[in-house]
Amino acid sequence: MAANSKIEWTECTWNPVTGCTKISPGCLNCYAERMAKRLRAMGQPNYCNGFRLTLHPHMLEIPVRWRQPRMIFVNSMSDLFHKDVPLEFILKVFGVMRRAPQHCFQILTKRSERLAQLSPQLPWPDNVWMGVSVEDSDYASRIEHLKETAAAVKFISFEPLIGPVSHVSLDGINWAIVGGESGPGARPMQGEWVTDIRDRCLVEKIPFFFKQWGGINKKANGRMLGDRTWDEIPVDAQCQKRREITRGRCAGILP
Repeated sequence: MAANSKIEWTECTWNPVTGCTKISPGCLNCYAERMAKRLRAMGQPNYCNGFRLTLHPHMLEIPVRWRQPRMIFVNSMSDLFHKDVPLEFILKVFGVMRRAPQHCFQILTKRSERLAQLSPQLPWPDNVWMGVSVEDSDYASRIEHLKETAAAVKFISFEPLIGPVSHVSLDGINWAIVGGESGPGARPMQGEWVTDIRDRCLVEKIPFFFKQWGGINKKANGRMLGDRTWDEIPVDAQCQKRREITRGRCAGILP
């Protein structure tokens, strides 16, 4: 499935891999797992295996056929650097991204050690933004692994932020996203955890994006931090002509 996305910091999703396994506390209430079960119940063929990791070679060429530039979140329903995704398949994904320079591709992983290990073997086109998820200080080492890559744009998704992230260097980081956990069993996020990251971004002139406060009813809690929303994104040579990302920006765009 490749689809328009309601995720505030992207436009569309592209899932040549689906399914995953849990490796850290941030995975506890995984939204992708819930969604995969729902899609399987609906009879969506790409989710016939539920949330078991599955490669979808038939999905690889989709972004090449999209002519209109888009921000594309790669594997919103999986992790490209999962140990069970072969390097050969990862290289195919990177090959597609290289052949679709009209788009910006955003990849997120919690498997930062494998990311750093494989990085020298990967072609890194300028339109690939590489990110790591960091839920609290215990997993801040993922940031150092990210810095070892040759990605043109490096970003951190502090989501779900379930604890403070202190004494972490953001040197070399191009973007920071913060969001609270949402849905059933959502763990609360403290305001000072958010403002600490935002203030460091302001000092270091790093674009800051506040996604949501989260909670069981995330719409009710909203996206306001202080008296404003924070929708900053990095601007680079490949993506400066693309539309500014706003909520629901991708609505109405057809493949």
